[in-house]
Amino acid sequence: MNLGKRTIAEFIGTFWLVFGGCGSAVLAAAFPALGIGFFGVALAFGLTVLTMAYAIGHISGCHLNPAVSAGMVAGGRFPLSELLPYVLAQVFGAFSGAGTLYLIARGKAGFDVNAGFASNGYGTHSPGGYTLPACLLAEVVLTAFFVLIILGSTDRRAPQGFAPVAIGLGLTLIHLVSIPVTNTSVNPARSTGPAIFVGGWALSQLWLFWLAPLVGGVIGGAVYRALFGEHGEKHRPEFVRTNERLGAA
Repeated sequence: MNLGKRTIAEFIGTFWLVFGGCGSAVLAAAFPALGIGFFGVALAFGLTVLTMAYAIGHISGCHLNPAVSAGMVAGGRFPLSELLPYVLAQVFGAFSGAGTLYLIARGKAGFDVNAGFASNGYGTHSPGGYTLPACLLAEVVLTAFFVLIILGSTDRRAPQGFAPVAIGLGLTLIHLVSIPVTNTSVNPARSTGPAIFVGGWALSQLWLFWLAPLVGGVIGGAVYRALFGEHGEKHRPEFVRTNERLGAA
């Protein structure tokens, strides 16, 4: 599959992740009497990745996340030369998903985008009031483990056909841990989309949600490659490996 089609797949997948995941938080989390709460939002994010992994994993690898793409490079599963096109597709997909969600959300009287719009934050903008160092550490550690889960579950030595389930449940667990801390990023594109519409504090704090996930992603990729990688793995692009893995599903 050529790079153009793979970046389109990344755009579509990241659109779905932001629209579905952030949409669950904005539209359904606090719905009177029937709100899905933290657990529902966490599950929604996991389901967006699980469904897209089966839908486009064989096309692009279903990164949907600049930190994952960077982790794949560090893990020897993805070429550095294709990192920037993937990141741009992911960011534009996130912006489009957030924009679509914004158009829907503003259709209700009393909607206030400044209330947060599923943006990520630290300090006074952390859901639980967590400090910047605590939020930084959480995002680094959780992103590193997310990339470890992805690399491990898509390894040819892992049970075939179950990678999307492991990855989706992994992202669900990450959200269950960190929604109170940062509203959960582990994904710079996911953070950027809503922040553009909120502006102000969300944009001023956005740097953390690029820095921490990218650092965590690279750490996760490098650790997996150093400890568990097979000889010659670096010569097989991650999206090719994912195609092989999901083809058995």
